[in-house]
Amino acid sequence: MDLTAYLKFVAALAFVLGLIAALAWIIRRFGPRGVAAQHGKRGRRLAIVEVAPLDARRRLVLVRRDGVEHLLLLGATHDLVVESGVPGGSAAPPAERVP
Repeated sequence: MDLTAYLKFVAALAFVLGLIAALAWIIRRFGPRGVAAQHGKRGRRLAIVEVAPLDARRRLVLVRRDGVEHLLLLGATHDLVVESGVPGGSAAPPAERVP
């Protein structure tokens, strides 16, 4: 094989890798469901509000469903509802310091 065949091969390989990278970026940017996922968020009833890792195997997850928040403890072997029925969207007042 001559040098031009190798150059064509390298150019084709770079082009295919570029297409794969562009597709991966598009999927990360718009999600697996595409652009329709960006427009349909108004009617969503379920959302993850916050996630706080406790250790390597457990984490606290605050989930909002229909304006009500639920605090879940997710672990490697079991899941637990810590608190349920918390009104959604209300931030807790800052804790007062006791001297």
